[in-house]
Amino acid sequence: MKATVTINGRGVVTLPAKLRQALGLKADDQLIAETTSDGLLLRPAVTLPVEVYTPEREREFDQAEAELAEALAGTLDARGAKGTLRRRRG
Repeated sequence: MKATVTINGRGVVTLPAKLRQALGLKADDQLIAETTSDGLLLRPAVTLPVEVYTPEREREFDQAEAELAEALAGTLDARGAKGTLRRRRG
């Protein structure tokens, strides 16, 4: 499919609706623009969400990891030489 587009004074290009629909593009999708020997190539960009952790959230992760390490250490301490669990006496 070919389409003629216009660049406005701010450098904005509007893709015709039929072209957007054919490519499955919607508002706020990002495109990568690159020059090629044939001219300009626009292609969809793959974006992944990024989560930024607060110091409080990082402490929660650290605590959970410490609890897991403690639980695993207790399980490993209870294992015998052949990898079977021994009963704890107490």
